[in-house]
Amino acid sequence: MKTGDESTAASRGKLVRQTSEEDEMNLRIVGLGLAAAGIIALGGVALAQNVPEQFVVSGKAAEQIQDFTTINLATAERIAEVCEKAAAAEGVQISIMVLDNDGNHVYMDRMDGQGYLNIVTADMKARTALLGREPSKNRMNRVTQDPTQEFQQIQLGYFPNSGGLPIVVNKQLIGAVGVGGSAPRVPVWSDEICARKALVEVIGPSVPPLVQDLPPRQNPNPGNAPVPRFVAATPPKSSLPAEFVVGGKGAGNVFDGNQISLAAARKIARVCRDWAASKGGTMSLYVIDNAGEFVHMERMDGQVFNNIRTALLKAQTALKTRQPTSIRAAQLRNDPGGLPRSSMFFDFFAVSGGIPIVVDGQMIGAVGVGGGAGGGDENCAIEGLRATFAEHVTLPVYPAAAGSGRAN
Repeated sequence: MKTGDESTAASRGKLVRQTSEEDEMNLRIVGLGLAAAGIIALGGVALAQNVPEQFVVSGKAAEQIQDFTTINLATAERIAEVCEKAAAAEGVQISIMVLDNDGNHVYMDRMDGQGYLNIVTADMKARTALLGREPSKNRMNRVTQDPTQEFQQIQLGYFPNSGGLPIVVNKQLIGAVGVGGSAPRVPVWSDEICARKALVEVIGPSVPPLVQDLPPRQNPNPGNAPVPRFVAATPPKSSLPAEFVVGGKGAGNVFDGNQISLAAARKIARVCRDWAASKGGTMSLYVIDNAGEFVHMERMDGQVFNNIRTALLKAQTALKTRQPTSIRAAQLRNDPGGLPRSSMFFDFFAVSGGIPIVVDGQMIGAVGVGGGAGGGDENCAIEGLRATFAEHVTLPVYPAAAGSGRAN
């Protein structure tokens, strides 16, 4: 018969064994959990690395936006450059838009002489390719085969026209490209052919071939209304240096000799980009012409929707008000009572970073910068404008005593 002490000792021994077994089991569970987490993490890294870094946002910028599969600025810019070079060789002008896999603008160019429809349809085609994960021509072909589908396609947000292609690398969608503005001469040339040529040169031969072109549907009841021509006898002329504005045939196409040229817009952007990088920052930038249409756009890696959208709003506000957005920003800081009216009635975005582009007293467009740029959005825009137009450009001037009041 066991004494009380022996019973207590036996119970303690049993408890110790149970505790030890439970601890061992818990350690095994934790170990398995850590192993599983490691496998998942490695799988995530493998997935993130499935697309070569040369094509997508990587490193700290990718960590910041929590996405290792979105097209980077360098790739988007290269696609645009190749397509524009091909268009120039064909003697045509195009507009091109590159979107990331979230539908944000990454890079955009409109060649000189392009108008509203050319510019906006490039964006619509890219967005259609992104939404459908297929060439926008597929939507066009469905409408060609069954015209009753067109209304449904439009309701769903698609633009059933060729010229938009998804950008896919190693079976991973990283963005989409849309091209607009040129008349097709299939099989030699079309907006879609331009886009694919660029993708093949930049991404490689894995880019799939173009889908079949279906013959256009014949109109069963063609009308006989005469269609007038509307062509200026002579193209408009500008007193500004030729490198600053659209000239020649391009100016004649849009009946305007004082629209900022693509070359000037690109220079503004590249100087601003380099300046932001030198400050350890990034930026998003839009240059719009004096009609409010896109001329050039780019977002540096790591920028998100808020940065991109505010850059556009700043450019549009600067164009509408004919003033730097920093003026209204300062006025509203001094008297906040005007903010609701400015925002709701007039749709102004009163944050520093937007400047009308005024050259030798003539407004030719506007620039908007968002995202901080490492040293202030307005400062970045000023650097780009000064480098592009030198003494010809009008820039904001601050009173010396109010230097600390700048909003960037």
